[in-house]
Amino acid sequence: MGSSRPLLITATLAATLAGTLLVPPAATAVPGRDEPRPHPVREGGGRDTGAATAPASAAANALGTASDRHTRTGGYPRETTLDVPPVNPDDKSIKLGLAPYHAIAPRLNALQKMGDRVSVEVAGHSAGGRELYLVTVTAPESADEAREQERMRERIENAPAAAAGDPRIRSAYKTPVFINNNIHGNEWEGTDAALKLMEDLATAKDERTADLLEKNRIYLNVTANPDGRVAGTRANAGGFDLNRDFITATQPETRAIRQIAIDKQPAVMLDLHGYVNGTLIEPTTPPHGENYEYDLFLKNAYANALGMEKAVNGLGYTVEKDGVRPAVIPFRDEKEGWDDWPPIFTPQYMPFQGAVASHTIEFPMQVNNRSYDTLPTAELRRRAAVNTAIAGAAMRATLDYTHEHRTSVLADQIETFRRGAAGEAQRPVSEKTVPGVPGIGPEDVYTTTFPRAYVIPAGRSQRLAVAAGRLVDHLVANDVRVEQARKPFRLEGRSYPAGSYVVDMHQPKRGLANVILAEGRDISADVSVMYDISGWSLGLLWGATVDRSVSAAPRVPTRTVHAASPTGRVAPRGDLRLRLADPKEMAALNSLLAQGVPVRRTADGSAVVPGSARGAARVLADRLGVAFEATKEKGTAALHRTRVAAAVTPGELFGLREMGFAVVPVSTETLNAGFDWSTVDVLYVSSGLDHARLTPAARAAFGASGVGVVGLGEQGAAFNAAASLLDVTAVAGNGDANGVVRVTNAGGTITGGAPAHTFVYSPGWFTGLGSGVRVEQSYGSGNPLVSGHWRAAEDGKGGPEDAAGRASVVSGESKAGAPVVLFGTEPMFRAHPKGVFAQIGRALLTR
Repeated sequence: MGSSRPLLITATLAATLAGTLLVPPAATAVPGRDEPRPHPVREGGGRDTGAATAPASAAANALGTASDRHTRTGGYPRETTLDVPPVNPDDKSIKLGLAPYHAIAPRLNALQKMGDRVSVEVAGHSAGGRELYLVTVTAPESADEAREQERMRERIENAPAAAAGDPRIRSAYKTPVFINNNIHGNEWEGTDAALKLMEDLATAKDERTADLLEKNRIYLNVTANPDGRVAGTRANAGGFDLNRDFITATQPETRAIRQIAIDKQPAVMLDLHGYVNGTLIEPTTPPHGENYEYDLFLKNAYANALGMEKAVNGLGYTVEKDGVRPAVIPFRDEKEGWDDWPPIFTPQYMPFQGAVASHTIEFPMQVNNRSYDTLPTAELRRRAAVNTAIAGAAMRATLDYTHEHRTSVLADQIETFRRGAAGEAQRPVSEKTVPGVPGIGPEDVYTTTFPRAYVIPAGRSQRLAVAAGRLVDHLVANDVRVEQARKPFRLEGRSYPAGSYVVDMHQPKRGLANVILAEGRDISADVSVMYDISGWSLGLLWGATVDRSVSAAPRVPTRTVHAASPTGRVAPRGDLRLRLADPKEMAALNSLLAQGVPVRRTADGSAVVPGSARGAARVLADRLGVAFEATKEKGTAALHRTRVAAAVTPGELFGLREMGFAVVPVSTETLNAGFDWSTVDVLYVSSGLDHARLTPAARAAFGASGVGVVGLGEQGAAFNAAASLLDVTAVAGNGDANGVVRVTNAGGTITGGAPAHTFVYSPGWFTGLGSGVRVEQSYGSGNPLVSGHWRAAEDGKGGPEDAAGRASVVSGESKAGAPVVLFGTEPMFRAHPKGVFAQIGRALLTR
């Protein structure tokens, strides 16, 4: 493939071409398939920026019930009369001539009455409280027929070797297809194409449609992000980009999609987006996720992409007439820059639940952001109509592919699960193993060696027990099989107590288990730059101990885990110690402080709770799973309820609220408008606050406030320097670098009990430390990167070797005596590395 994939062109030119073209001059050339093409630009790449302003209610909704699905059993159709939201004239869809959210429920209610093919259920609620509509379109089924479909689905997943030879599955199982729309709220048109598709399928009288619905079930998430659809924002009401929330699933919309994937087990999936001109149709460029059965996936994804390309180009849009360029398939047409390495995107998560073809589709004509605000309404509506037609063509082509290749699509889904259950090695992709896909080269080969088992030990420490329970519950929520040992056992020279958790990697969804638990891989040498995160590891970053067994699974009696064992406990006598090494422990502390309980801090950063608060402790131990251990320590200083002014990213704001802090979102504009510093105790700066842009009055007000400061990343370091707080020199590493890194913790009040790994994005470190500055954490020696992508910049500086051994977290006092803590790491990146959240929590308590 190497030479057949064109070299990248500058991002500036790519941005110009990414969906912004109106009608170009007649002389404008259209690149041919063998000519260099503009590198596609994904919106939202890089470290999250901008000051978060999401209301506390959005976090409360997301942190509440994990699933609020309103499902019905029985046959099909399953009629649900949806509540109709009030009319909202400010819905941003209206300007584009598209369906506002309040109009969707009436249309779905009407569709259900038009015949016997359409069923609707509420799959959950958004962070803003809006209903998420899941529509099923299929031929009618009796209750017995629906139960048989479910039995066959379970057989495909749980007994794939038997399913492969089951003639009933081959003849009668309905292939599940999932179409996900509008996950970015200001990329609207997939919803409207889906509504039209549903209406067409519901009313069609032809034999082909009847046969399609007899042999397939079509599931449509009508709008995955109704909050963003209404507001015209990429993110949901909580400020989260939902298409970055796999594999952590912090948001209710993401969890709803995850549950759809588990329950419906789609073999083919589309995710509708905008805007890249010409229409971008995955599969992707390298690097490819190493945990996939990529030979089976690429076979189907590429073939389906060709069909979608033909359908989209067949609509007849041209550059000269419409401003629409021919469709692009990144795998074939690009060298790098649009990868499927991280499992954070919806189509990259779906193969782990059984999809053998899943695609991002980017329609071409930009209607959001500046275009929305500046273009005439008529032009916006013309563009939206083009996008809707293109989305519809992609949907129709996918249904055609699935229907025409139903037997092989199902066989490949079964084979995906069978390989996992049997523990077979992956098949590297090549033109021999994936016939019909041209240009496969060594740059496309990404495989891994799966361990035989993972063990998550129980009982080694209470911090680890809390984290282990969280990790186990997350595995189970993702439909990964987990067992719990009934007796002690030994494995590869290590001893484990009864109650330890075992993930046997001979299971159908081994790829997903490995994505969650493995350390990951350093891909810095593979490609020049990555679009988004390149390293992640819940096994390393969620605070639990995860041991990898290469050669054997334990031979010990086990029970199947449906939920982790309770971990909360309270010592029966004396004062109580709370470790404050986990976000749940921080939440427990903040709850006690809010209740007026007098709590003191120890030298290692733990909290001492008086025995008189044992009743409150029991409630929190039961609710949060934390342990209050007996202690004779009295503590060194009183802890107080900390009120935080936060100029932070949405993920950090969410994490602060998860830990129970009282938070007031702020920004440059907030402070310039006049801010009452007496209402807060500490300022946390990572995004959206530029000291240089503060008015003299705002700077003076901050300077006189005496509040502590926690600064993170480039903006935190810049604020520290501009305000002359801590005498250090901040050094910025490669701004594109990200991943999991090794660190050495100094202990004490900020990093005491912290894990030996953390996360970085645009990593930084500190040199020239002045008098009184304490190093709380340093990067590991040698190359500290464990997994991810971190190269030196073009000038040879800013690489991981430059960071090795340098201070990553420092603390001290400003000249005015206020506490200051600076982070060069990302302990709360997108609410992801939960095992290191507490470092921020502890820093905020330092006053």
